[in-house]
This record gives sequence, C-alpha cells and structure tokens, in this order.
Amino acid sequence: MEIFNSFLCGKIMPFLLIFLGLFFAFKLKFFYIFHPIKTIKQTLNGQHGGFKSLTVALAGTLGVGNIVGVASAISLGGAGSVFWMWISALCAMSVKYAEVYLAMIFRKENGCHFYGGAPYYIKEGLRRKIGLKHAYFLSIIFAIFCVINSLTTGNLVQVNSVSSILPISPILFGIIFTVFSFFVISGGVTRISNITAILIPLLSTVYILICVFIISKEFVQVPSIVKTILFDAFSLKSASSGFMGYGISAAIRFGVSRGVLSNEAGCGTSPAAHASSKNTDPHTQACLGIFEVFVDTILLCSLTAFVILLSGQESGQSPMSLVICAFEQYTGKLGGGLIAFLSISFAFATVICQYFYGCEALSFISKNEKLKSIFLVIFCSVIVIGAVLPMNIMWQISDLAIAVMTIINLICLFLLRNKITKIAVLKSTAILL
Repeated sequence: MEIFNSFLCGKIMPFLLIFLGLFFAFKLKFFYIFHPIKTIKQTLNGQHGGFKSLTVALAGTLGVGNIVGVASAISLGGAGSVFWMWISALCAMSVKYAEVYLAMIFRKENGCHFYGGAPYYIKEGLRRKIGLKHAYFLSIIFAIFCVINSLTTGNLVQVNSVSSILPISPILFGIIFTVFSFFVISGGVTRISNITAILIPLLSTVYILICVFIISKEFVQVPSIVKTILFDAFSLKSASSGFMGYGISAAIRFGVSRGVLSNEAGCGTSPAAHASSKNTDPHTQACLGIFEVFVDTILLCSLTAFVILLSGQESGQSPMSLVICAFEQYTGKLGGGLIAFLSISFAFATVICQYFYGCEALSFISKNEKLKSIFLVIFCSVIVIGAVLPMNIMWQISDLAIAVMTIINLICLFLLRNKITKIAVLKSTAILL
C-alpha cells in the first residue's frame, strides 16, 4: 500500500493539482490575484449567509497541521519549502473556486435547508458525459472514501497528534475529547456551524496575534528570512518538501512526515460545507473558498513559518517540539502552553467538521437515518481509539482515501470545466474591468 500511495500522492496528485490550478487560474484571468480588493468587495456585496459555511469549511482545514505541518515542511526541506507552500496555495485557490462553484450549482434543497457537495456534482454533472451508471458509481466510490477519510484523517490523525500534549493519560484525554465532540456533533450541522462560527475566528485571531507579536520583536530580521526562503526555494529538497508541507498544513492529513499537495482544494470535502450556505450566488460563495485557502496557508502557515525561522531552532527535533520551543523562546512557558491549547482546539474544530463531512457522504449513499446513528457511535468510539492507537496503518489508509477522492474529484472538475467557467468568467471579468 505504501508504494501505491507514494505513486498516487507523489506523482499523480501533484501533477493534476498544479495543472488544473493553472488551467482554472488562466480561465478566470487570475482575478483574485490581480484585484484582491475588488474581489473582496464583490464578495461582501453579494448575498449574505455564507459566513457560517465558511467557518465550517475552515474548521476542516485549520487542524493542528497549520502549526505542526509547517514545522515538518521546514524540517524536511529547509526554509525554501515555505516558498513552495505559497506557490501551491496560489494554484489551489482556483481549484477551490471551481469545486465550490460546482457544489453551489448542483446542490439540493430540502425545505429551507441546502445540501450537496462533490458526490452530487459528480453524479449529476457527469451523467451526460459518461452515463448515469458510471457517474453514479464514481460518486458512490467518492462518498465511501469520504466516510473513511472522516474517520481517519479527520478523526484518528487529529486526535492522535494532540493526545500526548497534556500531562494526562491518552485514554483519559480521548474520553474527555469524545464527550465534548459528542455534545457538538449530536446537535447536527446547526450546532456545528454555531460552534465553528465562534471558535474559528477566536482561535485564528489569538494565534495571529501571538505570531505578529513575536515577528514584530524580530522585525529587522524579516528581510533576511525572506531572502533565505527565496534563496533556498529552488533546491530539489526544498521544492519537494514544500509541496508535501503544504498538504500537511491543511489539517495534518497524513501525519507530520507525509502529505498531499492540497489544502482540501481538490479533495472535494469542503464543498459540502459551502453547499449548505444560505447564499444563492455561486460566484460569491466560491470566492469565500478562495479566502479559505488564503487564511489556511498564505496567512496562518506563513506566520508559523516565520516564527520558526526567526527562532533559529534546530530542525532535528520533532515538529511539535520544534514549534513549542520556537514559541517558548519568545513567550516563555505560558506561550508554549497557549500554543498547545490552540493545537488541541484546532484539532477539535477539525474533528467536529469532519463528522459533518462523513455524515453528508453517508446520507448520499443511503437515506436510512439509522445509519447516521450508527455512524455517530462509531465516530465517537474512534476518537478514543485515536488517542491510544499506533498510527502506522492509519496513515496508509488516510493516504489512500485522500488520493482516491482527490483524483476522482479533479477529473470531474476538468470534465465539467465549461460549467464552471461559463458564468464564472463573466463574473471574474467584471472584477478586472
């Protein structure tokens, strides 16, 4: 499985993501890069209702990988890996726009409730191109792996990564984590979105303030750090590890030593959150998807990288130790403790969001409500298991789930490229005028 995953994650996915990222970026005339202010204004002037869905989507990406994943990238590839994280993010923005746009135009409505995501636009969008039978088969395969992904990458990986931070037994940590998670996810998407609407802005703001405080203390060193990043960016080691680190930064997808070139852009999970928005304009919601990538990688991951590089900490230690030591160097034990708390909180936000993704995928597979109850029990049980279980096999399963989902989703995006660009190009062109 490791050789197979290495081929899929190391060759197929990076090529598809970069190719489609550049393809859609050119089609959309790079409007979000050349005119970011106009893009923001147009998004804010659009119909309201997308903020909570954005925070749910952000919760799925802002896992502990935004902190530990960056440290792993720097350890593997040096300062130059940060540059490739930026390049990867710029490509991912257009892919995120495309999948959110499709989720909006193919979503379903049940009374006043909207739902949808990748399985729906795979089935409905491809039925005229490859036939309903084949389209339905691909959508079911995607949904099955989405459920697997929510249990592994979105649950086991997250909990296991933070279970040893607190000075308590892992099993006790798992039980406490399960209790809090059950309270939120048992309330459905409404409670999840209400919690993430508070939690994500608060966590992100606190983390940003800490990073800005540290960087401001060493501001005179920032130009030399930027120079080092650019100078080291084109070594083979930095380039390959940078792409890996970018994937890890989207939510410790496959652990601190592996990842995919994605910040859930192309993976096809977060469109489910965006599809639940009350917003009726696909373009403005898709622009929020671009913002999701910006916050995850360009902002939070970059801040983490600068703090680590400014600290001059040796990269030979574990990624979590590297991060905590870097922050403690400037803020003392209190700062290190706060970063530990933020890591656990980010992991919690990711877990409750990934339950929503898994539940939505399960609903696509079957409308039997009993399955949701069974899934809730299994999901909560997995949290406890994740706190104590050795993760070797789980990384492999996570790699496979993400690889299959991403490849199916990216092929679908390319086949449906005309549906994405037909109206979107007009909207984006209006920004450029």
